[in-house]
Amino acid sequence: MFKMQVQDDDSDPNVWHDVKRPDGSVMTFSTHGEARIRMEEMYPVLVKMERFAAGPKRTRVISILEDEDDWPLKPK
Repeated sequence: MFKMQVQDDDSDPNVWHDVKRPDGSVMTFSTHGEARIRMEEMYPVLVKMERFAAGPKRTRVISILEDEDDWPLKPK
């Protein structure tokens, strides 16, 4: 699974937030390509600026890793 993040604060490039649906849930995608296409549709100016190095990186698609060891332990 993949999700999109956007950096909104020019003064702090370390602050990113997840892109969410209108209901408040995080938008997720099954492939990186799907997420990238949606990112370009939602943030066309930022994506194009990044392509031409006209500004700092403001968008990203990241992997959502699943917890395989079932942590925290579920009560029996």
